[in-house]
Formats: sequence, structure tokens, C-alpha cells
Amino acid sequence: MKVSIIGGGGRVGSNAAFALQCAGIVSEIHLLDANEQMAAGEALDLLHGASIAADQKIYAGGYDRCSDSDIVVITAGLRRKPDESRLDLISRNVTLFKQILDSLKGAGPKKDAILFVVSNPVDLLTRLAIEYLKYDPTKVIGLGTQLDTARFRSLIALETGLPPTQVKALILGEHGDSMVPIWSSATGGGMPLVKLDGFNAALQQRIVDRTRTSGAEAIKLKGGAGWAVALSIAEVIHPIALDQPKVLPVSTQLCGEYGIRGTCMSVPTLVGRGGVLKRYELELWPREISGLQTSAKQLDATWAQVQK
Repeated sequence: MKVSIIGGGGRVGSNAAFALQCAGIVSEIHLLDANEQMAAGEALDLLHGASIAADQKIYAGGYDRCSDSDIVVITAGLRRKPDESRLDLISRNVTLFKQILDSLKGAGPKKDAILFVVSNPVDLLTRLAIEYLKYDPTKVIGLGTQLDTARFRSLIALETGLPPTQVKALILGEHGDSMVPIWSSATGGGMPLVKLDGFNAALQQRIVDRTRTSGAEAIKLKGGAGWAVALSIAEVIHPIALDQPKVLPVSTQLCGEYGIRGTCMSVPTLVGRGGVLKRYELELWPREISGLQTSAKQLDATWAQVQK
């Protein structure tokens, strides 16, 4: 399976390539970036480790080399300027994303290629990929709250002392301020977290607050997130590459789930070789359902502004 990473010269794109190299699941990794030299350098650095990691083809190249890719990952994006509003940043990223989609369309991707959107605002750009390209919605996946969920679980483990891999908890909705923590089904080692001694409302709120601001915290400390994003990207690619479907909290275009239609946001989604195979409606607490509907309304409002 071949994976192309647009933005492969940047932190997130190159880290994702490294995660895919270490896993050894895909056969070919293609890096593409506006900074061609950086992409070439990252590809060369990865190639130098090929004899240690896996037998893979790793190289840099232009959009023409996306034409036979099975998965196209888009990580390219712009950062906020000083004193720039969120909407202005979104508008600039939408403009850049349209340019990327035009270039990708010009390269003539495979009919069944899966578009995997990582760039932010991920929910809006996932919807843009579907509607701008008139692409099959089942073949477009956004990273969504996959990363938020990974952070959420790890922070729960940090606070409780539970093994991180035994914490099962979800963040759904928007990858952003209106994200919704799902405590109703959260468990640690099979035990409901809300029933653990000392796991009170104050502790829950502290975990949610830190999860919500984790991206900003990473930017402040080291300039931006990279490794956890890369592992989250790889976790989405693995069930596709292996054709071993897995339920993940990724962003897709909803078709009536929780009363939401047309919006791209995260709900539990079965992902496999064919892309989006199925979405599930968990039995949620009323406040969690309300949170998802609020999240959808906020995303729809921003989408309407961007479309003007």
C-alpha cells in the first residue's frame, strides 16, 4: 500500500512518516511539500534507516506521484499570525487547502484513493474536501478527535495511575473548543471510571480542560505537537492498510447520527480498506448528546461564514 503525505516536510508530516516506517505496514511512503528541499531531506533521512526498520520505498516528489497512492494524507497548513482572528486563519487555510485539492485533482488520483485530512480546522477541511472535489464521502476521513482521544486517555492514566493502554475513553464532536468528553462509557481496566474512588467532578473537569488546551500547551513548550499526532495518524492508517476494520473517533460527514446531517465531525466510526464502513450511535447521557448537537451547530455556523 502506498501513502502520500502532503506537507511531508513539516513536523507533523515527517513525524507521521516515521511512525509509518517504524510500523512497517505500508510498502511505500511518498513525501510532498511546498518546500521541496525539506521534503527531500526528510525522505533521505528516513531512507537511511530503512535497513533497520522495514523494506519500504521512501522518497520525495511532486503531485504527479500521488496518482497511484492508496491513501493521501494532507498535513499542510498555516499557523495563526499575531493578532489574527480564528476566522481569518480559517479563511487562509481554506484558500491553501483549495489549492492543494486543485493540484491533487490535476494529478488524477486513483478512483478509490482515500483522502485523510489532518490539517486544521480538520472538520471544516474534511467537509471541504468532500464538497469541493465532489468526492465520495466514504473515502474522506478527517483525523478529528482521534488525537484528542489519545490525549484524553493518557491524561486520565496520568491522574489515576492506571496503565494508559487500559484506559478506554472517547472525545467526540469537534476537534476544537466544543469537543465532548464521553464519560458515560469511559473505563479503566474494564471498570467504569466514574465509579472509581476519588474520580470526582473536579478531577474530571481538570482532565478535560488539559485535554482541550493540550495543543496550545505543546506549542508553548516545543513549538507544536508532533509525535502523538503521528501515532494517531498511524492508528487510522493501519486498519486501512491491513484491511482489519477498527472503530475510531474520526471525522466524517454525518448522515443523521444524533440528529446531525451534512456536518463533518467525530463519532465512533468503523474504518477499513474501503474507508468509512459504518458509524455507530452510542447510548450517551443527555448532556453528551446535547454537547454533540451544539458542536455541530458551531461547526455549521463557521462553515456558513467560510462559504460567503
